Amino acid sequence: MEPACRKDKPKLNTTPTRGDRVKQKSAQQELKQRQRAEIYALNKVMTELEQQQFEAFCKQMQSQAE
Repeated sequence: MEPACRKDKPKLNTTPTRGDRVKQKSAQQELKQRQRAEIYALNKVMTELEQQQFEAFCKQMQSQAE
């Protein structure tokens, strides 16, 4: 005999379906691509700034030597 206090609970399907997993993976890939593009853009800006600062430094050192 089954105890009276035990009730069968409906199991919740917590595992993602194949479609959900594909959407999640696609979203992660898009996020990675966007982050990578942002990093490359930031790297370009920082490189240009560094070059400008170096050129200014060279000009300053050249004027001091004269």
